Amino acid sequence: MKQVICMKWGQLYGPEYVNRLYAMVRARTTGPLRFVCLTDERAGVRPEVECQDCPEIGIPAPFNRRGWRKLTTYAASEHLFGLSGQWLFLDLDVVVLGSLDDFFTYRPEKSFIVMRNWTQPGRNIGNTSVYRFTVGADEYLLTRLIAEQDAILATYRNSQTYVSRTVREAVFWPDAWCVLFKTHCVPPWPQRFWKTPSYPADARVVAFPGVPNPHEAVDGLWPAKAWKKTYKFIRPTPWIREAWERSEAMAAERGLG
Repeated sequence: MKQVICMKWGQLYGPEYVNRLYAMVRARTTGPLRFVCLTDERAGVRPEVECQDCPEIGIPAPFNRRGWRKLTTYAASEHLFGLSGQWLFLDLDVVVLGSLDDFFTYRPEKSFIVMRNWTQPGRNIGNTSVYRFTVGADEYLLTRLIAEQDAILATYRNSQTYVSRTVREAVFWPDAWCVLFKTHCVPPWPQRFWKTPSYPADARVVAFPGVPNPHEAVDGLWPAKAWKKTYKFIRPTPWIREAWERSEAMAAERGLG
């Protein structure tokens, strides 16, 4: 059984993002699949997705509504709806382009594997848009955050830096598997004004931290202040929508269960 989990809270992403992610995962994995979404709003989520309440995290606002909330996935099984074993976590805003099967079998002895944060090359920091964890194996990441929250929140600007610096062993996916849209797909300036974003041939997952979100990139929108438009510009990116539509067709052929 391949196990995939995501989280959705607040209003930034609607249920269509959960539904698309499920279709992309189902299309790109073989064999039995369990897909769980931790969410505070279940309406509109397709029935193939198993919804559980999104866990709260005991740190102050606004941090408790940011990426720090992902650290609840490191809780022990009894505090995580009885989930057990290894799970592949995917952010809602990733686009899956290639097979995910290897993500479940790569270095199975490791309790935590993460994509490299390509905006900080050479610093051994992970990007938690794509990570695999073993339930309960690294619970100390959560318990330490709660116990030392004032110092930790003052020291680390985001949760993925804290995790990378605190986890017993940070293991990264092969570099070609996971890429960043703005780093690997958007053409360099000024070519981005006339060239459409493209993705590396070996990429399996494209992550979209920050903006643009995938639905914005499809239409060539990069939200930014007016003066930043001199370099924050992209042309419409049709392969994102094509990936969504192709995944729905592939998932239907493979079987949605």
